[in-house]
Amino acid sequence: MARYEHLPLYKKAMELVIYLQGTVRNFSRYDKYSIGSDLRNLSGRFFV
Repeated sequence: MARYEHLPLYKKAMELVIYLQGTVRNFSRYDKYSIGSDLRNLSGRFFV
């Protein structure tokens, strides 16, 4: 079975998701629930 976790593109995409999670954590409450939820949904869509 092929493994994809070691691929450079996968690693960079995961780093981006982790970075966005940390960035959204520092948003204000309003932005966290409006813009932050959109960012989380879009970035997490690649790993479903």
